Amino acid sequence: MALLEKAVKHGDQQAFAELMRLYKDTIFFMLLKMTGNPEDAEDLCIETFGKAFTNIKQYNGKYAFSTWLFRIATNNCIDFIRKQKKNVLNHEANEDVAEHDETYYFVSEMINPEESFIRSQKLELVRQVVDTLKPRYRKLISMRYYEEQSYEEIATALNLPLGTVKAQLFRAREFLYRSLKNMKERM
Repeated sequence: MALLEKAVKHGDQQAFAELMRLYKDTIFFMLLKMTGNPEDAEDLCIETFGKAFTNIKQYNGKYAFSTWLFRIATNNCIDFIRKQKKNVLNHEANEDVAEHDETYYFVSEMINPEESFIRSQKLELVRQVVDTLKPRYRKLISMRYYEEQSYEEIATALNLPLGTVKAQLFRAREFLYRSLKNMKERM
């Protein structure tokens, strides 16, 4: 399959976008069946393709690409479901404790100066890291998070397929995460 070869050997994003288009519905419906929630299935589907694209060099040509992709989706979904169950159990345990707890907490809605300073420093650090991204990733991050545009609005504005926008935003977030993690480790 020439399309697969372009994606695997050359990291061709157009080829990957086409693979995403070919398999997206099948992956989505499998995840929907597993989660029972369309929003979760959509998020997991995007994560699946993001992970597949990030790890495309690990794909072994002995097996069908769809098998590899479905394994990523299934594992990702199982992890998600485990986290959901853990969160539900923790929430229920906290509710049990809360029923017997008569302590009252008052939370101020005002941000103290120290918190305000820390928040502004973090925002500045994130902006600096965003500025180091490739121009196309910088533009996508800016449109999505600074301008708060939807995926559809970004796709229309940049004249790109929706799947390409989602995949590239995933990669941009991965770059940001790795950069921030590296900065944290150096501190």
